Amino acid sequence: MSADATATRGLVGLLDPRRYGLRHQVGAVGLVLLALAPYLVPTVWVRNLTIALFFAMFAMSWDVVSGYTGQISFGHAFFFAIGGYSSALLNLELGLPPVVTVPVAVVVTVVAGLLVGVPALRLRGPYFSLVTLVAPTILLNVFILFSDTFGGELGLDSPAPILSFDDLAVTLVANYYLAFALFVGILAVLLAVTRSDAGAVFTAIREDEDAVAASGLNPAKFKVFAFALSAAVGGLAGAVFVHTPIGNPNPSQLLALTVSIEVIIAAILGGMGTIVGAAVAGIFLRLFQLYLGTVEYVVPVLDTAVADVDLLLFSLVTLVLLFALPGGIVRWAVHGGGAALDNIRGRDAATDGGRDPPDRDALAAVRESWREDVAAMQAHVPRTEPGGDGPAGGDHR
Repeated sequence: MSADATATRGLVGLLDPRRYGLRHQVGAVGLVLLALAPYLVPTVWVRNLTIALFFAMFAMSWDVVSGYTGQISFGHAFFFAIGGYSSALLNLELGLPPVVTVPVAVVVTVVAGLLVGVPALRLRGPYFSLVTLVAPTILLNVFILFSDTFGGELGLDSPAPILSFDDLAVTLVANYYLAFALFVGILAVLLAVTRSDAGAVFTAIREDEDAVAASGLNPAKFKVFAFALSAAVGGLAGAVFVHTPIGNPNPSQLLALTVSIEVIIAAILGGMGTIVGAAVAGIFLRLFQLYLGTVEYVVPVLDTAVADVDLLLFSLVTLVLLFALPGGIVRWAVHGGGAALDNIRGRDAATDGGRDPPDRDALAAVRESWREDVAAMQAHVPRTEPGGDGPAGGDHR
């Protein structure tokens, strides 16, 4: 079998949905539905979905450092504000286009994150969390103290949009797809990192940092990497957010304590240390909150409209979900779906809680197939003596 045929078979295998598990197929369907959403929902919900996608990006940026390494940050809005304000100020004060201000804002956010994170990561437990809680408070006071530059509590004027058209509906749809593309890109990058060896070290740090250090690895290096990655993602989302019709560089949208708390709730409710859980819960929680704000039904006992007590109801529902699903919605759905499939197929669940061999990861199956094909080819290639030319030239031992 030629190398081209092997590569083609590998690519076809990667694109074949039958080789993937049910959860991957459900995730692919979810992304397709999001891609088609502007054609399926009214314009006002396109706007709400755009808000939800940005909120999901904020939640994912928190999960990559707090969910994986266990370093709980209570002030992640610090990153969103640094990114959003940096991009807006560069656009408003210097006249730079968003295509320039957004990357610069990401760099500024990473630098600011490292200035706060590197010393803070030397601390453990509540001391680290306290530092992250204080950081956005200091930033907010700086914004108020230098209100001529940062606009104080009212924030800055809206910077130039990245995408704008004469028709408002077209502008909303275009910005939705901008948010969707950014959401998919961030999701892919974070999944790639957290499913790599680095992600395994992140998880090991969360479980037992001393054991990681005893194994010869430097936990501080991986924690700084996770913190910088989280800052970059949060700064990127905040920077793009202020250049859309739904976002403005003001404290209530980027720096308020409620922003940080809602991000934590979304990531925990979705499932800490999963990335996908933060993304899913971020979207649904924000949509649910926005939906409650539109319900005019009057609650009999309270004699008030649902829209007037939407935050109370949202908090109560969130509290119930946290009690009922302590592991997160995604883990509950994955385990419940797996158990249901096992019952349907008449199989017992794996005794160690893992997956049965037939449900192994499709990517692992493709990699194994490639290895077998390469091994078969190597078995038919004549070996050249050490020091000679050719594919096997030179002994690499």
